[in-house]
Amino acid sequence: MKKYLMLFAIAGVINTATFAQSKEKKETVVKTEKKELKEKEEMDEKSEKSEHKMLAHIVVPATVKSAFAKEYPGTSAKWEKENGKYESNFKHDGHEMSALFNTDGSLEETEMEIKISQLPAGVTSYVRDNRKGSSIKEASKITKANGDINYEAEVKGTDLIFDSNGKFIKQQED
Repeated sequence: MKKYLMLFAIAGVINTATFAQSKEKKETVVKTEKKELKEKEEMDEKSEKSEHKMLAHIVVPATVKSAFAKEYPGTSAKWEKENGKYESNFKHDGHEMSALFNTDGSLEETEMEIKISQLPAGVTSYVRDNRKGSSIKEASKITKANGDINYEAEVKGTDLIFDSNGKFIKQQED
């Protein structure tokens, strides 16, 4: 009888220990799931705010609209306000483009999406040598109002800006 009582007591201790471990695991899983859910909600909220900002109705001055229409007749655009300037996003001759205008309607720059293979060799060399393990996701040719040309290479969500010869100038967050 003592053997059975002893076995029963040992089984009870083991069950209690197993239950405690199981409870700790469940609590850890629940905490992890709550943390992941909170992070996802925060990301969704940031994305929603960003999207709302982009979708907000922008009143584009007549001078800017007129300058755009003169430069790209018959083309419709989606507009964003960027640092006090107006950026039009549109498709022209089969290319994704944007044009940045000052409030007086003067064109500051245009940006045209290009194939990565169209970037100057210095751009791909720079990314290979300075951003090891990274690759260029998108490429653009930027033409300033004065005719200067820059190139933009998107690498890991960051825009790298280069001069017309492919020499690195700066990086800016997208």
